Amino acid sequence: MQTSLTAKPISARVLWTGRILSYLAVLFLLMDSFGKIMKDARSLEATVSLGYTEGIIPVLGVLILICTLLYLMPKTSVLGAILLTGYLGGAVASNLRVDSPLFSHVLFPVYLGIFIWVGLYLRSKTLRQMIPVQAA
Repeated sequence: MQTSLTAKPISARVLWTGRILSYLAVLFLLMDSFGKIMKDARSLEATVSLGYTEGIIPVLGVLILICTLLYLMPKTSVLGAILLTGYLGGAVASNLRVDSPLFSHVLFPVYLGIFIWVGLYLRSKTLRQMIPVQAA
């Protein structure tokens, strides 16, 4: 008998799906953070167009990098996901404020957040224990 505190064993297919979703999100976040830290011209232009000053952009890059590294480590992955969710919420607000296109710019951080959380859910037994999903 399964209680609410136990989870079914994770299949290899589900685990790899979770890893792939997570790593796709991490790949984008690392590219974004390094672009900001290294002051890449495209990254600077895109961030300045959202109303941020050039001086704050490397700080944003370091913040994204720290949150992403927390997400990558199993013991701190939930904390990393929570922090990244907050950062991505700010990205949505920033894009809304400057009237960016909805599906390509405003909602892109939402898509990334879905990859982060679904990926973590599929690869983390602990998270699946905390948030059980019952099949209909």
